[in-house]
Amino acid sequence: MEQIQVNYKNPKKYNTAKYPIRQPLFFVGLIWVLSKIMLIGKKYKVEKINMEGVKPPFIMLSNHQYFIDFELAAMLTFPHRVNNVVSVDGFYRRPWLMELIGAICKRKFTRDLHLIRSVSKVLKRGDILSIYPEARYTPDGTLAYIPESLGKLVKLNKVPLVVIKHRGNHLHTPFWNFRKPRKVPMYSTMTQVLTAEQVQSMSVEEINKAIHDALSYNEYEYQKENNILITEKYRAEGLHKILYQCPHCKVESQMASEGTEIFCKACGKRWVLLENGDLQAKEGETEFSHIPDWFDWERAQVREQIEQGTYSFEDKVDVYSFPRCWKFEHLGEATLKHDPEFGFILEGFYNGKPYRICRKVEEQNSLHIEYDYCYVKPLDCVDISTEDDSFYCYPLTQTDIVTKLAFATEELYQRKQRAIKGKM
Repeated sequence: MEQIQVNYKNPKKYNTAKYPIRQPLFFVGLIWVLSKIMLIGKKYKVEKINMEGVKPPFIMLSNHQYFIDFELAAMLTFPHRVNNVVSVDGFYRRPWLMELIGAICKRKFTRDLHLIRSVSKVLKRGDILSIYPEARYTPDGTLAYIPESLGKLVKLNKVPLVVIKHRGNHLHTPFWNFRKPRKVPMYSTMTQVLTAEQVQSMSVEEINKAIHDALSYNEYEYQKENNILITEKYRAEGLHKILYQCPHCKVESQMASEGTEIFCKACGKRWVLLENGDLQAKEGETEFSHIPDWFDWERAQVREQIEQGTYSFEDKVDVYSFPRCWKFEHLGEATLKHDPEFGFILEGFYNGKPYRICRKVEEQNSLHIEYDYCYVKPLDCVDISTEDDSFYCYPLTQTDIVTKLAFATEELYQRKQRAIKGKM
């Protein structure tokens, strides 16, 4: 299907294919000071493991739970220079500043060959290359999809692999309710996972396994193991954004949450989120006491719909694009479709002419979703990005649907990959 570009009055777009500058030492110290200030009043601990004698250059991977990840990482990397790979919306209204601190701009879940060259340049300068490979905050407190290409990137550059793992950050500020943090202690470790010699001797598959093993986490298991109690009376508010399907009556997008409870508006069943992180039905069977188990069940439901040929999505959406970094362009109403064969298709009119944005199934291994997106308007949206533009789409009739769209994107991509490998 032919792609038709948006008819912008100003066709110029932000150039993501820029080499990052070397982070000035002044900013290394300033970032450390500002991070220290932003962590005041929060209980946290940082620790280095197997890092004796390890100096840049190296590739540093980190799990991603909330913005506070960056502040804690700054505590661990000081006094070394770091170039972070940052999503384009992180440049919003401050591209000059992000460029000045050496950030590498990336549009989410797009193929970017220039990024590989930028990574090589950073490492040749003797600095730290920092990547958050999940590319979005974890919805359910567990490791999200990690692309297989990551192992190839590590193998290509032949430098040590270091992993920062954050624990407690999701419990402190869950993605589905970031406006109301909880009083939860945070613990971050920085670990050398592979030496440069190991990287050179291992296969890509072995490196990918080492990455997955090192990054794997489960926030709710961590909560139980460390006897962390979350006593805030609002601790379940927003949980319906990720637990959108009722396991009792199977109805989708009729879940709601309030205070310490999540409930189904269709059948009336209610669950309490206990202080220890468990879910407990107020009446009858507790289908899932563990939030990630409920989340995985929903994914399995989407997978089954795809396999049975019943999955589809189409809705009117309110679209804001982000071709440049200074403002979002309001494109107005459009139609967004997600087709198991053709992928995402966004069609609308702007400035008197039609546009069509297409993202094939095999081009998108995951989907950038936002809950209560703070940069545009506080509602849920999906970001359909191309190599030079990003489209933030707010569904107008279907509610609590973005999590399901993320599941479907990943499941369709993986099914396509299995089919391609089966033909080889």
